[in-house]
Amino acid sequence: MSEIPRWAQEDFWRKTAIWVTAGMFIVLIVLTFDSVALITAGSQRVPAYSVINNRIYYRFDRERGLQAPVIGAPAPLFGNTLTEDEAAAMVSHGKLTVQAKNCMNCHTLLGNGAYYAPDLTKAWLDPAWGNEAYRETAMLNFLMDPEANARGYGTGRKMPNLGITEEEARAVVAFLKWMSSIDTTGFPSQFPTIAQEGDL
Repeated sequence: MSEIPRWAQEDFWRKTAIWVTAGMFIVLIVLTFDSVALITAGSQRVPAYSVINNRIYYRFDRERGLQAPVIGAPAPLFGNTLTEDEAAAMVSHGKLTVQAKNCMNCHTLLGNGAYYAPDLTKAWLDPAWGNEAYRETAMLNFLMDPEANARGYGTGRKMPNLGITEEEARAVVAFLKWMSSIDTTGFPSQFPTIAQEGDL
């Protein structure tokens, strides 16, 4: 009886499977740390929370072939310049409010959620809010009383009144402004950003 070649033995494949699994686990750990570094606020593509103290708009990047976020001159949210810690607290409060009110049951954020209502990734720059000076007030009023400030876009779909307080609404607006500053490499595509004088 001829001897079974090493590569065909059960023990060889068992050990190979263990080594490959262990190697892939190490690769997964390295990629996880790399990904976390890339998506953490304050990184190259995800600005620090204090970006809400500045104008945020988009310009077409010819090299990349997409609309890229631009951080402009100072434009404090609701007229208040916040420290990094204050901005982080406000944006975090907005994010928690979005989660608590289950906004993703209807909306999409960074590609996650439902497609019943508009994508919120760049909602801060949505032309439907009107001009730049009125945008904060329009968003605030809509969040606190969507029934009186309905925006159905002719679809008959309207946001229900979620009982959002003014403090929560301001925090959600801060969260949405910060979200619009994230470089999403063009997502969502074909998004018409709000016209900003001298920038587009």
